[in-house]
Amino acid sequence: MSTPSSDADVLVVGAGPAGVSAAVMASSLNLRTVVVEAGQVGGKLHAIGALENVSGNWSSGPELAEALMADLNRVEQSGCCSVVNGRARGVRGYEDRAEVTLADGQILTARAVVVATGVSTLTPLDATWISAPAEVSLPPLWRTKASDLAGRTYVLGGDRPLGTWLRSHPESSTTLHVVYPSEDDYKIAEVSGNQRVRLMPVSHVSVAPLAHGSGWDLAVQDRSGARTSYGAATVVSNLGNKPAALEGLAVGEDGYCPTDKQHPRIRIAGDLRSVQYQRIATAQGSGAEAVLASYYSTVLQRT
Repeated sequence: MSTPSSDADVLVVGAGPAGVSAAVMASSLNLRTVVVEAGQVGGKLHAIGALENVSGNWSSGPELAEALMADLNRVEQSGCCSVVNGRARGVRGYEDRAEVTLADGQILTARAVVVATGVSTLTPLDATWISAPAEVSLPPLWRTKASDLAGRTYVLGGDRPLGTWLRSHPESSTTLHVVYPSEDDYKIAEVSGNQRVRLMPVSHVSVAPLAHGSGWDLAVQDRSGARTSYGAATVVSNLGNKPAALEGLAVGEDGYCPTDKQHPRIRIAGDLRSVQYQRIATAQGSGAEAVLASYYSTVLQRT
Protein backbone atom coordinates (compact mmCIF):
# COMPACT_ATOMS: atom_id res chain seq x y z
CA MET A 1 0.00 0.00 0.00
CA SER A 2 2.92 2.36 0.61
CA THR A 3 4.91 4.45 -1.84
CA PRO A 4 8.61 5.26 -1.31
CA SER A 5 8.00 9.03 -1.16
CA SER A 6 5.26 8.97 1.48
CA ASP A 7 5.69 9.48 5.23
CA ALA A 8 3.18 6.71 5.94
CA ASP A 9 0.59 4.42 4.49
CA VAL A 10 -2.02 6.00 6.77
CA LEU A 11 -1.99 9.37 8.51
CA VAL A 12 -4.39 9.56 11.45
CA VAL A 13 -5.26 13.06 12.68
CA GLY A 14 -6.44 12.94 16.28
CA ALA A 15 -5.77 10.48 19.11
CA GLY A 16 -9.18 10.19 20.68
CA PRO A 17 -11.25 6.99 20.62
CA ALA A 18 -11.68 7.11 16.83
CA GLY A 19 -8.06 7.98 16.04
CA VAL A 20 -6.55 5.35 18.31
CA SER A 21 -8.94 2.75 16.93
CA ALA A 22 -7.81 3.68 13.43
CA ALA A 23 -4.14 3.41 14.41
CA VAL A 24 -4.64 0.00 16.01
CA MET A 25 -6.48 -1.32 12.96
CA ALA A 26 -3.86 0.08 10.56
CA SER A 27 -1.02 -1.47 12.54
CA SER A 28 -2.80 -4.83 12.59
CA LEU A 29 -2.75 -4.68 8.79
CA ASN A 30 0.99 -3.95 8.87
CA LEU A 31 0.49 -0.44 7.48
CA ARG A 32 2.98 2.27 8.30
CA THR A 33 0.98 4.67 10.44
CA VAL A 34 1.57 8.18 11.75
CA VAL A 35 -0.77 9.67 14.36
CA VAL A 36 -0.88 13.47 14.67
CA GLU A 37 -2.11 14.78 18.02
CA ALA A 38 -1.83 18.26 19.53
CA GLY A 39 -2.95 17.42 23.06
CA GLN A 40 -3.66 14.43 25.27
CA VAL A 41 -4.36 10.94 23.98
CA GLY A 42 -8.00 10.33 24.76
CA GLY A 43 -9.01 13.97 24.46
CA LYS A 44 -12.24 14.79 26.31
CA LEU A 45 -12.32 11.37 27.94
CA HIS A 46 -10.15 12.79 30.72
CA ALA A 47 -13.09 14.89 31.98
CA ILE A 48 -15.91 12.33 31.60
CA GLY A 49 -16.86 11.02 35.03
CA ALA A 50 -19.12 8.13 34.02
CA LEU A 51 -19.37 5.79 31.03
CA GLU A 52 -22.66 3.97 30.76
CA ASN A 53 -22.93 3.16 27.03
CA VAL A 54 -19.43 1.89 26.22
CA SER A 55 -18.68 -1.82 26.29
CA GLY A 56 -15.62 -3.11 28.10
CA ASN A 57 -16.65 -2.46 31.70
CA TRP A 58 -15.10 1.01 31.83
CA SER A 59 -16.40 3.10 34.73
CA SER A 60 -14.95 6.47 33.75
CA GLY A 61 -13.45 8.40 30.88
CA PRO A 62 -9.94 8.66 32.37
CA GLU A 63 -9.89 4.88 32.76
CA LEU A 64 -10.64 4.41 29.06
CA ALA A 65 -8.16 7.16 28.12
CA GLU A 66 -5.43 5.28 29.98
CA ALA A 67 -6.29 2.14 28.01
CA LEU A 68 -6.12 4.06 24.73
CA MET A 69 -2.69 5.36 25.69
CA ALA A 70 -1.58 1.77 26.35
CA ASP A 71 -2.94 0.73 22.94
CA LEU A 72 -1.01 3.51 21.21
CA ASN A 73 2.17 2.67 23.09
CA ARG A 74 1.78 -0.97 22.07
CA VAL A 75 1.47 -0.23 18.34
CA GLU A 76 4.37 2.23 18.59
CA GLN A 77 6.54 -0.51 20.06
CA SER A 78 5.57 -2.83 17.21
CA GLY A 79 7.40 -0.48 14.83
CA CYS A 80 4.35 0.12 12.64
CA CYS A 81 3.21 3.37 14.22
CA SER A 82 4.70 6.68 15.31
CA VAL A 83 3.14 9.71 16.98
CA VAL A 84 3.76 13.32 15.96
CA ASN A 85 2.97 16.01 18.51
CA GLY A 86 1.53 18.83 16.45
CA ARG A 87 -1.64 20.60 15.38
CA ALA A 88 -3.05 19.76 11.96
CA ARG A 89 -4.28 22.76 10.03
CA GLY A 90 -5.42 21.36 6.69
CA VAL A 91 -5.80 18.25 4.55
CA ARG A 92 -5.79 17.71 0.79
CA GLY A 93 -6.38 14.69 -1.40
CA TYR A 94 -4.67 14.12 -4.75
CA GLU A 95 -4.75 11.36 -7.32
CA ASP A 96 -1.65 9.65 -5.95
CA ARG A 97 -1.52 10.80 -2.29
CA ALA A 98 -3.08 12.75 0.56
CA GLU A 99 -1.39 15.50 2.54
CA VAL A 100 -1.79 16.92 6.03
CA THR A 101 -0.40 20.40 6.73
CA LEU A 102 0.63 21.15 10.30
CA ALA A 103 0.44 24.55 12.01
CA ASP A 104 4.23 24.91 11.79
CA GLY A 105 4.11 24.49 8.00
CA GLN A 106 5.32 20.89 7.87
CA ILE A 107 3.54 18.72 5.31
CA LEU A 108 3.04 14.99 5.89
CA THR A 109 2.06 12.68 3.04
CA ALA A 110 0.41 9.27 2.93
CA ARG A 111 -1.64 7.00 0.75
CA ALA A 112 -4.68 7.81 2.91
CA VAL A 113 -5.67 10.12 5.76
CA VAL A 114 -8.16 9.41 8.54
CA VAL A 115 -9.40 12.66 10.09
CA ALA A 116 -10.66 12.19 13.65
CA THR A 117 -10.35 15.71 15.04
CA GLY A 118 -13.69 15.52 16.84
CA VAL A 119 -15.47 18.55 18.20
CA SER A 120 -14.84 21.57 20.39
CA THR A 121 -17.14 23.04 23.03
CA LEU A 122 -19.62 25.76 22.08
CA THR A 123 -19.60 28.99 24.09
CA PRO A 124 -22.47 31.42 24.81
CA LEU A 125 -21.20 33.63 21.99
CA ASP A 126 -21.90 30.74 19.57
CA ALA A 127 -25.56 30.44 20.62
CA THR A 128 -28.14 32.70 18.95
CA TRP A 129 -30.59 32.22 21.83
CA ILE A 130 -28.16 33.64 24.41
CA SER A 131 -27.08 37.25 24.88
CA ALA A 132 -24.00 37.86 27.01
CA PRO A 133 -21.17 40.40 27.18
CA ALA A 134 -18.21 39.43 25.00
CA GLU A 135 -15.94 39.15 28.03
CA VAL A 136 -18.17 36.61 29.80
CA SER A 137 -16.63 33.15 30.03
CA LEU A 138 -18.68 30.33 31.54
CA PRO A 139 -17.17 26.97 32.58
CA PRO A 140 -18.63 23.97 30.73
CA LEU A 141 -20.70 21.65 32.90
CA TRP A 142 -18.75 18.57 31.83
CA ARG A 143 -15.59 20.04 33.41
CA THR A 144 -17.35 21.23 36.58
CA LYS A 145 -17.01 19.50 39.94
CA ALA A 146 -19.96 19.21 42.31
CA SER A 147 -18.07 21.34 44.83
CA ASP A 148 -17.88 24.18 42.26
CA LEU A 149 -21.68 24.57 42.20
CA ALA A 150 -22.44 26.98 45.00
CA GLY A 151 -25.91 28.38 45.67
CA ARG A 152 -28.65 28.68 43.07
CA THR A 153 -27.21 27.14 39.91
CA TYR A 154 -28.32 27.62 36.30
CA VAL A 155 -27.23 25.48 33.38
CA LEU A 156 -27.40 27.02 29.90
CA GLY A 157 -28.35 24.32 27.39
CA GLY A 158 -29.75 20.81 27.60
CA ASP A 159 -27.01 18.88 25.84
CA ARG A 160 -26.49 15.22 26.82
CA PRO A 161 -23.49 15.74 29.13
CA LEU A 162 -26.14 16.86 31.62
CA GLY A 163 -27.22 13.26 32.18
CA THR A 164 -23.61 12.09 32.36
CA TRP A 165 -22.80 14.77 34.95
CA LEU A 166 -25.73 13.72 37.13
CA ARG A 167 -24.65 10.08 37.02
CA SER A 168 -21.04 11.06 37.75
CA HIS A 169 -22.01 13.11 40.82
CA PRO A 170 -24.70 11.15 42.68
CA GLU A 171 -23.58 12.81 45.91
CA SER A 172 -24.46 16.33 44.71
CA SER A 173 -27.64 17.79 46.21
CA THR A 174 -27.50 20.94 44.08
CA THR A 175 -30.62 21.60 42.02
CA LEU A 176 -29.74 22.38 38.41
CA HIS A 177 -32.05 24.93 36.80
CA VAL A 178 -31.67 24.00 33.13
CA VAL A 179 -32.45 26.77 30.64
CA TYR A 180 -32.71 25.35 27.13
CA PRO A 181 -34.04 26.22 23.63
CA SER A 182 -36.45 24.17 21.50
CA GLU A 183 -33.62 22.51 19.56
CA ASP A 184 -32.59 20.76 22.80
CA ASP A 185 -36.05 19.31 23.48
CA TYR A 186 -35.15 15.86 22.19
CA LYS A 187 -31.97 15.74 24.28
CA ILE A 188 -33.58 16.64 27.57
CA ALA A 189 -35.85 13.58 27.85
CA GLU A 190 -33.30 11.45 29.72
CA VAL A 191 -33.19 13.85 32.69
CA SER A 192 -36.80 15.06 32.69
CA GLY A 193 -37.71 12.92 35.70
CA ASN A 194 -34.58 13.63 37.75
CA GLN A 195 -35.38 15.27 41.08
CA ARG A 196 -32.21 17.36 40.95
CA VAL A 197 -33.25 19.08 37.71
CA ARG A 198 -35.68 21.95 37.10
CA LEU A 199 -36.43 22.33 33.39
CA MET A 200 -36.89 25.82 31.97
CA PRO A 201 -37.74 25.81 28.24
CA VAL A 202 -36.99 29.26 26.79
CA SER A 203 -36.78 31.19 23.56
CA HIS A 204 -34.05 33.55 24.78
CA VAL A 205 -31.93 34.35 27.82
CA SER A 206 -29.63 37.28 28.61
CA VAL A 207 -26.80 36.63 31.06
CA ALA A 208 -24.78 39.31 32.81
CA PRO A 209 -22.59 39.40 35.93
CA LEU A 210 -24.00 41.42 38.82
CA ALA A 211 -22.44 44.86 39.08
CA HIS A 212 -22.20 44.89 42.86
CA GLY A 213 -20.37 41.61 43.38
CA SER A 214 -20.39 37.89 42.70
CA GLY A 215 -23.39 36.32 41.06
CA TRP A 216 -25.37 36.62 37.86
CA ASP A 217 -28.53 38.14 36.49
CA LEU A 218 -30.57 36.10 34.00
CA ALA A 219 -33.34 37.72 31.97
CA VAL A 220 -35.38 34.84 30.62
CA GLN A 221 -37.98 34.91 27.87
CA ASP A 222 -40.08 31.75 27.88
CA ARG A 223 -41.63 30.25 24.77
CA SER A 224 -44.89 32.12 25.23
CA GLY A 225 -43.01 35.43 25.28
CA ALA A 226 -43.23 36.11 29.03
CA ARG A 227 -40.12 37.65 30.58
CA THR A 228 -38.74 36.95 34.06
CA SER A 229 -35.50 37.87 35.80
CA TYR A 230 -33.61 35.50 38.09
CA GLY A 231 -30.58 35.81 40.29
CA ALA A 232 -27.97 33.06 40.19
CA ALA A 233 -24.95 32.28 42.29
CA THR A 234 -23.47 29.97 39.62
CA VAL A 235 -23.98 29.69 35.86
CA VAL A 236 -22.38 26.97 33.74
CA SER A 237 -22.53 26.18 30.05
CA ASN A 238 -23.91 22.98 28.52
CA LEU A 239 -24.39 24.04 24.92
CA GLY A 240 -22.99 21.11 23.01
CA ASN A 241 -20.22 21.04 20.46
CA LYS A 242 -19.07 22.37 17.13
CA PRO A 243 -17.06 20.33 14.62
CA ALA A 244 -13.29 20.82 14.56
CA ALA A 245 -13.04 20.58 10.77
CA LEU A 246 -9.70 20.99 9.04
CA GLU A 247 -9.19 23.24 6.03
CA GLY A 248 -9.77 21.28 2.84
CA LEU A 249 -12.56 19.04 4.12
CA ALA A 250 -16.00 19.07 2.51
CA VAL A 251 -18.34 20.59 5.10
CA GLY A 252 -22.14 20.32 5.24
CA GLU A 253 -24.58 23.07 6.17
CA ASP A 254 -24.32 22.10 9.84
CA GLY A 255 -20.54 22.41 9.84
CA TYR A 256 -19.93 18.65 10.09
CA CYS A 257 -18.05 16.61 7.49
CA PRO A 258 -20.11 13.93 5.70
CA THR A 259 -18.08 10.81 4.98
CA ASP A 260 -19.45 10.45 1.44
CA LYS A 261 -18.49 13.99 0.35
CA GLN A 262 -14.73 13.74 0.90
CA HIS A 263 -11.87 13.00 -1.49
CA PRO A 264 -11.44 9.20 -1.91
CA ARG A 265 -8.11 9.32 -0.04
CA ILE A 266 -9.62 11.17 2.94
CA ARG A 267 -11.74 9.30 5.48
CA ILE A 268 -13.74 10.89 8.31
CA ALA A 269 -14.11 9.12 11.67
CA GLY A 270 -15.62 9.87 15.05
CA ASP A 271 -17.69 12.84 16.18
CA LEU A 272 -16.68 14.93 13.16
CA ARG A 273 -19.06 12.95 10.92
CA SER A 274 -22.31 14.26 12.38
CA VAL A 275 -23.86 15.53 15.60
CA GLN A 276 -25.89 12.31 15.68
CA TYR A 277 -22.74 10.16 15.87
CA GLN A 278 -21.27 11.70 19.01
CA ARG A 279 -20.86 8.49 20.97
CA ILE A 280 -17.60 6.86 22.03
CA ALA A 281 -18.57 3.40 20.81
CA THR A 282 -19.54 4.59 17.32
CA ALA A 283 -16.36 6.68 17.15
CA GLN A 284 -14.20 3.64 17.82
CA GLY A 285 -16.01 1.59 15.19
CA SER A 286 -15.77 4.34 12.61
CA GLY A 287 -12.01 4.68 13.10
CA ALA A 288 -11.45 1.00 12.37
CA GLU A 289 -13.91 1.09 9.47
CA ALA A 290 -12.17 4.10 7.88
CA VAL A 291 -8.87 2.22 7.74
CA LEU A 292 -10.46 -0.97 6.45
CA ALA A 293 -12.33 0.93 3.72
CA SER A 294 -9.13 2.56 2.54
CA TYR A 295 -7.16 -0.69 2.75
CA TYR A 296 -9.61 -2.78 0.76
CA SER A 297 -10.08 0.00 -1.81
CA THR A 298 -6.35 -0.16 -2.49
CA VAL A 299 -6.27 -3.97 -2.52
CA LEU A 300 -9.13 -4.15 -5.01
CA GLN A 301 -7.41 -1.64 -7.27
CA ARG A 302 -4.43 -3.97 -7.52
CA THR A 303 -6.40 -7.11 -8.32
